[in-house]
Amino acid sequence: MTLFERVYEYVKRVPRGKVVTYGQVAFAIGAPRCARQVGWALHVNPQPGVIPCHRVVNREGRLAPAFAFGGTDAQAQLLMQEGVVVENGYVDLAVYQYREE
Repeated sequence: MTLFERVYEYVKRVPRGKVVTYGQVAFAIGAPRCARQVGWALHVNPQPGVIPCHRVVNREGRLAPAFAFGGTDAQAQLLMQEGVVVENGYVDLAVYQYREE
């Protein structure tokens, strides 16, 4: 399975109303130094309605400035529709970060 495929499989497991960071995805798929590649994989997401790339934010909880499917506003809207509070382009990771048990 390619790195991109591993990214997509992991991101599909993130529940509605939760977010993960690029680095968290990289670590979870066994490529801890590949956070940028995670971002690129999500930028070219082949199934935007199936792979919820809007649930991935940076390590500070900031939304993607160049969200591939409509910009920061689109990402914020998608997250807010799931009950995630977005303030000034940021998500509170202490509240919304997904942690696998």
